[in-house]
Amino acid sequence: MMLANPTSGSILLVDDEPSLRQTFTQILRQAGWQVTTAADGPEGLRRLAGDHFDLVFLDIRLPGMDGLELLGMINHLYEDLPVVLLTAHASLQTALDAIRLGAVDYLLKPIKPAALIQRTQAILVERAKRRRRQKIYEQIAALQAELTSLDAVSPAVLPAPAPDDDRFLRRGPLCLDLLAQRVTLGDQALAITPTAFDYLVVLARHSPEVVTYQTLVAEAQGYQADLLPARELARWHIHSLRELLEPDPKQPRYIFNARGVGYRLIVDG
Repeated sequence: MMLANPTSGSILLVDDEPSLRQTFTQILRQAGWQVTTAADGPEGLRRLAGDHFDLVFLDIRLPGMDGLELLGMINHLYEDLPVVLLTAHASLQTALDAIRLGAVDYLLKPIKPAALIQRTQAILVERAKRRRRQKIYEQIAALQAELTSLDAVSPAVLPAPAPDDDRFLRRGPLCLDLLAQRVTLGDQALAITPTAFDYLVVLARHSPEVVTYQTLVAEAQGYQADLLPARELARWHIHSLRELLEPDPKQPRYIFNARGVGYRLIVDG
């Protein structure tokens, strides 16, 4: 299977700091990407309307329209477009707001060039995988519809997929549909963002073992991070998962801390 080259693609950077726009543009262009910049939200929306982009880097503090407001508009207008928020002022609540609104990641300024390039590559590769997976799924559905319409084809030729085939990852009442990226807990379907889904998949694959912060970030987001950044990034996404899964996020029943190490998922049958 051929995936898009992660060193090619078009990136939009929305930030009101001219020096940051210049530095990011230089780093990303030298790595092979096309870069367009905007200084505020309205200009960013105009750029998006006039061209195709594969990734958006978005400052969370912009004049007039702030980054979270713009993030919500981007996700409404361009559902498949990944957005990474940038900030020099980290807070857990801001990160959670970003995740709820659909940001795929949250990076702290100043950002090292190597980390910026690595994260960009990881996001673009993951986006290419998602799009290719969806394309294959659509092709399979079309072929199945065509085959069932042919009189000469017996229904037995295409047996229904087994309920426990490789498409589904099950832990007790928790079921993850790896193809459609859907989650059910018992008979309840849960609305989940793509990045949160990836974190839950990693926890479920390793369950009930502890997954370290760095393993979580590496397997869920393709990003090799040092211990402290990995811990902070994982914490934001775990908090979001607990709000989704737990009856009381302050007294978790499913996702548990391994203090100073990582997290584990334990779901009884």
